[in-house]
Amino acid sequence: MFKENYNVIGVMSGTSLDGVDLAYLKFNCTDQWTYEILQSETVAYSETWVDQLKNAFHFSTSELEELNISYTKLLASIIADFISKHQLVAIDAVSSHGHTILHQPHNGFTLQIGNLPLLRDLLPYTIVCDFRVQDVALGGQGAPLVPIGDELLFSEYDYCLNLGGFSNISFNENGSRIAFDISPVNTVLNYYASQLGLPYDDGGTIAKTGTIHPELLAQLNGLDFYARSYPKSLGMEFVQETIFPILHSFTISVPDVLATFVEHIAIQIATVCIPNTKLLITGGGAYHTFLMNRLQHHLPTVAITLPEDKTIQFKEALIFALLGVLRLRNEVNVLASVTGAGHNHSSGTVYL
Repeated sequence: MFKENYNVIGVMSGTSLDGVDLAYLKFNCTDQWTYEILQSETVAYSETWVDQLKNAFHFSTSELEELNISYTKLLASIIADFISKHQLVAIDAVSSHGHTILHQPHNGFTLQIGNLPLLRDLLPYTIVCDFRVQDVALGGQGAPLVPIGDELLFSEYDYCLNLGGFSNISFNENGSRIAFDISPVNTVLNYYASQLGLPYDDGGTIAKTGTIHPELLAQLNGLDFYARSYPKSLGMEFVQETIFPILHSFTISVPDVLATFVEHIAIQIATVCIPNTKLLITGGGAYHTFLMNRLQHHLPTVAITLPEDKTIQFKEALIFALLGVLRLRNEVNVLASVTGAGHNHSSGTVYL
């Protein structure tokens, strides 16, 4: 007999490198799944760690192995400090995504560091982690994994959009949940803000002063990825090998690049959403006021909702916590309609 209530810590590190998101949640499963975020925190990476994670794409196999061990130790320390700081006692599991370094599902490969058995040795709790590998082995994209949470927790919305390092969306189509990555977001915007000595473009104030460059916008919108049908997903490889070379080929100001790329993001999202629907937006990009305005401009009849701050900031940590609970219950937590895997499945490694 399964429990009705679970207390779980969800842990997520995204490609935007903001830091490690941690959320201590209470889930209830009676007639339907409900949640409450009891404690939450983002632990920023040091400059050294940001540099390592940003450049790990180029690491050798041995360097990646060393990084994986170091990062697992870092993650365990961050989780232990979170538990101690908030005096958490009732913990059914720690459910951790780790940090994506390589994502090449077309080559049957994806790597999220921080999921080594060492995590179990350093934390005296049940650990659920490494959610993507099994899906890729089953022929799926290994991403996105959040849509099962959208289905179970946010079904009142027609679309659930997350704006983090990349934009990804999920929705129901012909009775099946569909989801895919749309375009890069903060992986590009934060990079260009850093050229001005800033961690990010707060509210889009810099982008708002820029001028859209028509030729650059046309090149971005014309990329093959956007014409492909789902399932499809993105990783830093796409940004490094495709997006940055295009952006670097234009000699224009940082504000103009930001303005143009914000327009590109808004246009690509708008191609997915149909009129007169309800759209829930979460992730750090939800605070980019200029992007929100451009998105509403391109979707004039769509009702855009931003939830309360904790859900905006910690939705991915929340849903990976839910994925961990579903894995412990041996229930489906990855949808084949989303990832393209051979079948629905319950994914994740469990360290008891």
